Amino acid sequence: MDRLWSPWRYRYITATGPQAGREPDCVFCQKFASGNDEAALIIHRADHNAVLLNLYPYTSGHLMVIPYAHVSTLDECPPEVLAELILLAQKAERRLRAEYRCEGLNIGFNIGACAGAGVAGHLHLHLVPRWPGDANFMTTVGETRVLPEELSVTYRRLATGWE
Repeated sequence: MDRLWSPWRYRYITATGPQAGREPDCVFCQKFASGNDEAALIIHRADHNAVLLNLYPYTSGHLMVIPYAHVSTLDECPPEVLAELILLAQKAERRLRAEYRCEGLNIGFNIGACAGAGVAGHLHLHLVPRWPGDANFMTTVGETRVLPEELSVTYRRLATGWE
């Protein structure tokens, strides 16, 4: 069985303060209101959801689909929000496969802090591109991520041609 191993993530999800998503103002809501999509890493805005790059990616191309509504569970989302969310995830999968030629993806929700959600108060769906052998010595033993491109490059690659 292959595993996506990220020992650095444990320190992030167990931290206290703003990094752990426990701040009074939600980081995703702040991004939506920022007025600068590129700085906020917002790839695409739809009616009910947006597609963003993950600020702390596991791999290059790590995206999230996030409802604008500040909700923490699927149960709180109206059907139109959920329908659009999954259609955006489908489109994001297509874009990631086309742009990064990944052979697989991890797609999923972490609902609640104990489930690993770094921002537990605001629902978000992760799409993580995967390739054979993408977990290596640096990540598993050295506890160091090696991302071959900067977030600004990833942003340009995925935002270009989204429509």
